[in-house]
Amino acid sequence: MFFKPAVDLLRKSGHELLCTSRHYREAVDLAKIQGLNLKIVGRHGGSERYEKLQESAKRIHQLAYEIRKFKPDIAITFSSPEGARVAFGLGIKHIGFNDSPHAEAVSKLTIPLMDHLFSPWVIPNSAWALFGISKKNITRYRALDPAAWLKRCPMSTSPARVLANKLKLDMDKKSILIRIEESKASYIADKNLEPTTSMVDSLVKNFSKLANVLILCRYEDQLSEITKKYKGKAHVIQKVMDGRYLISLCDVFIGAGGTMTSEASLLGKPTISMAPLPFYVERYLVVSGLVKRACNSKNLIKLTREMIMDNGYATKQKKKAKRILDKMDDPVDKILSYVENLA
Repeated sequence: MFFKPAVDLLRKSGHELLCTSRHYREAVDLAKIQGLNLKIVGRHGGSERYEKLQESAKRIHQLAYEIRKFKPDIAITFSSPEGARVAFGLGIKHIGFNDSPHAEAVSKLTIPLMDHLFSPWVIPNSAWALFGISKKNITRYRALDPAAWLKRCPMSTSPARVLANKLKLDMDKKSILIRIEESKASYIADKNLEPTTSMVDSLVKNFSKLANVLILCRYEDQLSEITKKYKGKAHVIQKVMDGRYLISLCDVFIGAGGTMTSEASLLGKPTISMAPLPFYVERYLVVSGLVKRACNSKNLIKLTREMIMDNGYATKQKKKAKRILDKMDDPVDKILSYVENLA
């Protein structure tokens, strides 16, 4: 979603590109939906430290082989540890994008090896300096990352009713979309953070008969477990979809991560964050009034009920989000200008 517009424009300008990803359910399927041809190298390592290390080592070896054949002048990554190591090892200039200094493991493995870092303006340079990069090598853009596709990739005509029929939703009820946390990420798995399980349980219990409760998972095993757990109580999305269409379908979005929470709020959807730990982007969204933060089950249910019942709130959020998104930069422009200057 972030790189597709830049890939298309760079190719149109005559540049030769190789686009790679590890095997990761959502990345691979979303790339197919967006028509982005990827070279799949390696796979996600799961939540265990040894598996992460093992798969990362395998991917570095395989990626080094592919990159040596391709012989690029520049590597552009979304803070890929393997991409950073291979670029550094082969002497390739590396620019990276990152909006998550709270993901410390990834930052430690990528930020020190970057020639240049691009980051949203809501994250101070001091947050990145901890990982060993100079201020002069950081460019902050006045946008949140979803602006890259929300500004450039308009949705087709509203598919809400068609999608609702496919998912067999009761159109007489309001709809709530829940995005489960990235439980296998190091910043969650290594810190033994309190999972959002009890909050999701409470929400499903309180709203399963009053509203359509939709749940969007991340991993295959997570999908299987949650489908079984909430059978008959919630609609667990089985296929990977462009998140914008799911967001357009719901009346309230509840996110336990970062990107879709930003995306939903910038689309003007009443949005609640129940992320396991606070972070800079979420802090900005809360202060700007685009997002409400729920800290426990009781608070989550209260906020959800208020948002569902207040139609005026949804209208107000839509206007506020448009005003804020319109003022944001386009992160894609940063990629294009940097590459063209190098060329």
